[in-house]
Formats: sequence, structure tokens, C-alpha cells
Amino acid sequence: MIKKILLIGILVIAGGFLLMQLVPYGRNHTNPPVVNEPNWDNPETRALAERACFDCHSNETVWPWYSNIAPISWLVYHDTMEGREYLNFSEWGKGLEGEEGEEMVEQIKQGEMPMPIYLPMHPEAQLTPAEKSTLISGLLATAGGSEHEREGEAHENEAHEDERGEADGD
Repeated sequence: MIKKILLIGILVIAGGFLLMQLVPYGRNHTNPPVVNEPNWDNPETRALAERACFDCHSNETVWPWYSNIAPISWLVYHDTMEGREYLNFSEWGKGLEGEEGEEMVEQIKQGEMPMPIYLPMHPEAQLTPAEKSTLISGLLATAGGSEHEREGEAHENEAHEDERGEADGD
């Protein structure tokens, strides 16, 4: 009796999973054309942003294999569309980039971007502290962040360099 109930349960779950595949939400893996990119301060900033940010914040998303399997596809699609809506490097100039630059920096500093759920399947997006610092400085320069934010970043970079110097001297 227990084996029969277990078998029916497995069949119901498998049937539900198969039915989920018929829901079209999350299957529209389109990348609209790149309309306008920022005037990047240097190629390294763009390369770091491409590595850590572009899948969700550009029209150059590389859709992974699992983005075709519901219900994961629903989450991937939702996060990508929401990311593009909030900040899209491929449609630069539609928003308030100066303010977005400061917001981008805060998200990166607080470890909220790239999203922690994204990193296990995309280890290339995990930036070293030096890469984060370079990206932050570059995004501020690219987006035209406030002078106050750039000065704060410069002082923070000096502090990190001092720490590295002290560690090397030990």
C-alpha cells in the first residue's frame, strides 16, 4: 500500500513538472538590439561589467541551458527582465545615470550585486576585491557619479593599498 501511494506521488510530481514545461513564461529568450552603450571610461570597466553584470543588465544576455526548464526558467526570465528594467547598459541614456552610478556602487559594495543566487552557476561573475574596486571606480567615472562618491572611493582605495602594503611588510 505504501509503495503504491509513493508511486502515485512520484507520478503526480513528474506529471506536474511536465505540465510546467508547457507554460510559455520564461521561454522568450530574446535579446533586443543594443541601442546605446555608455561611454565607458576604459575597456577594463566594460569587460568587468560584461563579466559580472551584463547577463541581467544588458540586451546581451547569455541564456544558460537551465533557463529552458520550468520553474527555473521563470525565475531567470523574471530576474533578467527586472534587471534590464532597472538598469540596462544596452539602452544607456534612458535613465538618470549619475544616480544609477551611485546606486550601482552601493549594490556592489554591499554584496547585493551580482545577486548571490546568480554566482554558483556563474563563478566568472565573482569578482576579487581588486576587481570590485576597479569596477566601482570605472562605473562612477562612466556614469558620472557625484564628486563626493568618487572622493570616498579614492580614500577607500588608498586604505586598501595601505592594508596590502602592511600585509606585504609583515
